[in-house]
Amino acid sequence: MDNLTHSLVGWSLGQAGLKTKSRKGLAALILGANMPDIDVFFGHAPWDPLAIHRGFTHSLFGGVLVMPPILAGLLWLLDRWQQSRGTEFRSGLPMRVGWLVLLSYLGTLTHPFLDLLTTYSVQLFSPLSNAWYHSDALFIIDVWVWLLLAIAIGVSKRREQQGKEWRRIPQATIAILLVYIGANLAISQAAYATVRSDDPGAEAIFASPPPVLSWRRDLVWRDGARYCRASFDPFGHGFRAGGCAPSNMQDRVVQEAIRRDRRLQKFLKWSVLPQAEVSRGRCVVRVSIGDARYGEGRRSRLARESVIPAHGPGC
Repeated sequence: MDNLTHSLVGWSLGQAGLKTKSRKGLAALILGANMPDIDVFFGHAPWDPLAIHRGFTHSLFGGVLVMPPILAGLLWLLDRWQQSRGTEFRSGLPMRVGWLVLLSYLGTLTHPFLDLLTTYSVQLFSPLSNAWYHSDALFIIDVWVWLLLAIAIGVSKRREQQGKEWRRIPQATIAILLVYIGANLAISQAAYATVRSDDPGAEAIFASPPPVLSWRRDLVWRDGARYCRASFDPFGHGFRAGGCAPSNMQDRVVQEAIRRDRRLQKFLKWSVLPQAEVSRGRCVVRVSIGDARYGEGRRSRLARESVIPAHGPGC
């Protein structure tokens, strides 16, 4: 999910009372909630699990295990440096290293959990496995989650400044958020079941919620060498089948483009439902590869294009 959502979740946990466990506790929760996305700076790393976004740094056996102690150590060093300069801490809280490590772990764990709820998927067991996992409960930017958490944090902070009880509102909000996520998980499961009933050969089903109408689902799945689409609205038209289109990934020209272009090779390490389009010109062939989760072929908003020479008269 987007980093604003990750930050709001970490902040909400702090406002629910966890920030009082240690000095720098709120920082550990918010920074930990964003830390797995450090992989965006390693896109050219020679090690694939690190170079792939939502790979090693989002893995339960990778970054989620390794990074929290590093974060806690950096916050502890910052605290020691501030103390050496005579900094007065307004919170008045002591530094509890054990709690700081635990809060760093908690904040970091929220990140793959939230990303797992989207169609973008997570390699939960990298580097032991490059399998992608998803549950399709939320759009990558969910405005209802934004509003819910932002209002709860704002009201809680105001009550805290007024000397009133401030923990219960964020605690209740987190419970409401979990119910909202659970309801959306149930809708996606119902959508999967409807697809399997309509198409017994369906594999790799994705049920993407739109940005605002979060109870609806845009469905896409693999059926052999083609991808099929449908829509699902449990409170409206129900299941509505769309069309199917070939993946074209076995086309000889597509395979040649992949062999020549390292950008396409890297894209395919991330793409779960790759779909190609071939456009032939006089002396060149344009090969576009997108991911069917986000549109067809070159119309996919994450598509990559490669141009290879064509052989013929006048070329």
